[in-house]
Amino acid sequence: MIHELKNKNNPIHRESLIQLAKKYGTPLYVYDFFKIKKQYIKMKNAFNGVKNLIINYACKANTNLNILKFLQKLGSGLDTVSIQEVKIGLKAGFHPKKIIFTPNCVSLQEIKEAVNFGVRINLDNLSILEQFGEYYPDYAIGIRINPHIMAGGNYKISVGHIDSKFGISYYQIPHMKRILKNTGLKIEGFHMHTGSDISDIKAFLSGAEVLFQTAIDFPNLDYIDFGSGFKVPYKKNDLKTDLNYLSYSITKKFLNFCENYGNKITLIFEPGKFIVSESGYFLVSVNVIKHTVSTVFAGVNSGFNHFLRPMFYDAYHCIENISNPDGRFRFYTVVGYICESDTFGVNRKVKEIREGDILCIKNAGAYCFSMSSNYNSRYRPSEVMIFKGKDFLIRKRETMQDLMRNIIDIHI
Repeated sequence: MIHELKNKNNPIHRESLIQLAKKYGTPLYVYDFFKIKKQYIKMKNAFNGVKNLIINYACKANTNLNILKFLQKLGSGLDTVSIQEVKIGLKAGFHPKKIIFTPNCVSLQEIKEAVNFGVRINLDNLSILEQFGEYYPDYAIGIRINPHIMAGGNYKISVGHIDSKFGISYYQIPHMKRILKNTGLKIEGFHMHTGSDISDIKAFLSGAEVLFQTAIDFPNLDYIDFGSGFKVPYKKNDLKTDLNYLSYSITKKFLNFCENYGNKITLIFEPGKFIVSESGYFLVSVNVIKHTVSTVFAGVNSGFNHFLRPMFYDAYHCIENISNPDGRFRFYTVVGYICESDTFGVNRKVKEIREGDILCIKNAGAYCFSMSSNYNSRYRPSEVMIFKGKDFLIRKRETMQDLMRNIIDIHI
């Protein structure tokens, strides 16, 4: 259930969400900035045994400028995967050297643009590495390693296995060394990311061993970047990454590596979902209750155009009827208004749903609005932040003018 947070400045509770839905309309994303801060501090405190620690927010999870500005003020760095994210990060006030650009399958021209901005760069392709070295032999870069580890909530979000398009295989390190020797290019760090929603600590530790074994042969490194992939809970008693056990194990291994390496280098993590997922609530209105021979559907005024994860990853998100907290539980399949199979949850036990009720979909802070689209020519929704007990509109709902903005009307 949704309860008021203990912090008096952050009244996120059922009544306040209903008032926000009335004030701003639905569908509506709501973000609790107190929760974002809490998660960031939790991450920092977990690894307080490492003096040279950097937390880079993986902004592909949610690129709203106001979230980036808030994390920048907290001291976070930024993990980016596109030149557009780099530009948003710079606009949010991040210093270029606090931004790491880790692209995949982008053009050399996009990487050149990142060089012009002066950000840190991780490369994961031997061909691009060789070309980059010819143009910028004096621009130190990081290398993304593919550790050949299958990890993550499902295959679609596992990115460190042998058939993944991400990273340079650790079997290709001899080839990589040859390119470095031929171009004179200098490496400042090594990077790894094996997937998302990882609850098995062994996956992190196995990846760490690959990075340590690789890095030991390269003098004068500045950082080792473990990426992220921490699992957050999506329902009661759900699995999650044991951050305390992970931090104990990683810190111990990292400090031993630094001692053997002979230099105190920086440890970097790139959490995205861990920072913002649980801060988000997605509010939708019930358009219709539809009975079929076997199913009761609750059809809402949104769909996978706004909230793709359940359809894309079979992801589970808790759904609550905040309009009828005293109703009796019934079973519903909650669906959207998109002209495709469009399902938020199948056969869910929810307090009785009536037409006009407001449903709240939880864990909506990460990979939700950022993956939205205008499919079926629908408008993308508004976003609101809650900060110190006050609500602020941080993205307006789109209009027909937004849909037509870049269309060129040719008269034939």
